[in-house]
Amino acid sequence: MEQHHDPKDHNHNHDHGGIFGNKTELYFAILSGVFFLMGLILAGLMKATPWVSLVCYISAYFFGGYFTLLEAIDKIRKGEFEIDFLMLVAAIGAAYIDRWGEGALLLFLFSLGHSLEHYAMNKATKSIKALGELSPKTALLKNGGDFTEVPVEELKVNDIILVKPNTKISADGVIIKGSSSIDQSPITGESIPVDKTAIQELNDLPQFEQLDPSHVVFTGTINGDSMLEVQVLKLNVDATISRLVQMINEVETKKSPTQLTTKKFEKWFVPIVVVLVVGLCFLHLFIDESVHDSLYRAISVLVASSPCALAISTPSAVISAIARAAKKGVIIKGGRPLEDLGSLTTIAFDKTGTLTEGKPRLTNAFPLNGYDKKEFLELVLDVESLSDHPLARSIARDLKDAYKVENNNRSSSMQSIQGKGVMANYNGGRIYIGNEQLMKEEGIHISREVQDQIDQLQKEGQTIMFVGYEKKAIGLLSVMDVPRKSAATTIQRLKDIGIKHMVMLSGDHQKVADSIAQQIGLTEAKGNLLPEDKVEAIGEYLKKGTKIAMVGDGVNDAPAMASSTVGIAMGAAGSDVALETADVALMSDKIESLPFVIGLSRKSKAIIRQNLWISMGIVAFLIPATLFGFANIGVAVAIHEGSTILVVINALRLLRYNLD
Repeated sequence: MEQHHDPKDHNHNHDHGGIFGNKTELYFAILSGVFFLMGLILAGLMKATPWVSLVCYISAYFFGGYFTLLEAIDKIRKGEFEIDFLMLVAAIGAAYIDRWGEGALLLFLFSLGHSLEHYAMNKATKSIKALGELSPKTALLKNGGDFTEVPVEELKVNDIILVKPNTKISADGVIIKGSSSIDQSPITGESIPVDKTAIQELNDLPQFEQLDPSHVVFTGTINGDSMLEVQVLKLNVDATISRLVQMINEVETKKSPTQLTTKKFEKWFVPIVVVLVVGLCFLHLFIDESVHDSLYRAISVLVASSPCALAISTPSAVISAIARAAKKGVIIKGGRPLEDLGSLTTIAFDKTGTLTEGKPRLTNAFPLNGYDKKEFLELVLDVESLSDHPLARSIARDLKDAYKVENNNRSSSMQSIQGKGVMANYNGGRIYIGNEQLMKEEGIHISREVQDQIDQLQKEGQTIMFVGYEKKAIGLLSVMDVPRKSAATTIQRLKDIGIKHMVMLSGDHQKVADSIAQQIGLTEAKGNLLPEDKVEAIGEYLKKGTKIAMVGDGVNDAPAMASSTVGIAMGAAGSDVALETADVALMSDKIESLPFVIGLSRKSKAIIRQNLWISMGIVAFLIPATLFGFANIGVAVAIHEGSTILVVINALRLLRYNLD
């Protein structure tokens, strides 16, 4: 019977058209109640002839049982045993023993409960369906000097589209003209618009995932006050928003451990109830009561023991939690990772781009041996500006931004020395920038005092480079991939909510890993790890029975993420690989979403437990109450449908969840 309450089937089963449109089922339920009340009033208060009230009850049967019958037939054709079928049997049984009024009440309350339950569940699924409505239907395609409005399905890779101010962006792509602040909240959950600028170099564009995020835009995000031209890099079907909708639709079919346990319970519970009800039909053979009373008792027990609330208690909480997470820019791919998140005691982090900014920063630049600082900085900028190496670009950028140095273009003939550094001509002399080995090979002496400074910087995890000019050490540079500003506070919040152990698994040097771990408050750091070493490290925790999550970028960490209890990918908005490999995808590049999603998981588990206690408690109360005659059919169906609506409303509280 659990199929009846699977969210996916649930929506299908209830999304009926009719003379009143999508509200036909609700209006039919109300009409059923109206005819039931008319029959009750005519029979009880006005003492009308029996056939008049019978017509009212039959009308109530029709309106209350119409959609119930449709669903029962649909499920029986698929070979599924449905609660709708049992309710129809109970109503027919009530009519057979001339209890038309109670049968009409049963179908009225059952149909009303279902229509209200459907309405409540729609509040959760609407949040998910809204994602699919984010994508614009048309785009302004550039054709020579003109722009033509075309359906987004007709866009091709490398087409140029115009994005007007304050409109939705029609395709995933890269800005080639203009700059603007983009509202990315529909995709990443970020509340503050992100500044985006045009990319300078259009030749040999890297893969979409490797582009600088400051140039990339996503379908469904909202442009600010400026006009943009965007080069399309993904077709509509491959756009990030399309992938999200597809994945969220798929998670409804991935049942959580609690759902699977409930399913196993129902597999045994339902046949036992059916056997009990059949046996109760013949109770008059063993005790002194009429056939009529035995049949009535059997029907009452059948209604009381229906596990309708039990079947919906977990799916309603799961879909509400997934919808809430999606609204905050977090994609949880099914009930299992949702539940597993709440049981975590350990989290493993990749370092680069996860706990750190992922971009080396110039942390120190000071002259040696009395060399002028201004000239030293200009010299370094001149040489590093000639190199395409990422480290050189970072140094040049920081010299311009942080030290306000200008390039005088005095250097030339720059050559890279593999694994050691670079050399170039500067102002008529030869300059070297690189490691200690390069200095030794060129006969440039490093004093003992300088060596002490180097040792201290290396202990802090910084990478050291020397600058030698005309056979003399004139300065020292140090760079470091610095921790994210939010890393330390996020780690502390994770500790506050009960994550006991947090470890860094890094391919970087152990000293670098130790330094970062100490700065942000991790309990352990493991360096010099290859991807397979990270998998082995995760395996060691799992062997001890530890529930561990792996947080990374979803690419080189994919093996470790796949082997962990829960794989969590950061910055997944631009990465197809991350969306595929992760159990949980943080669409924004913000580590501070972790405490929220773990808290949401724990809250959803608590609500699932509450729902299970409510649903099982009601069944445990109603079965003996109807068995011993303390509750009739009307009371049983009212409490039964009330409990079903109650567990759904309880689950909907997750749509408003906040950690604080």
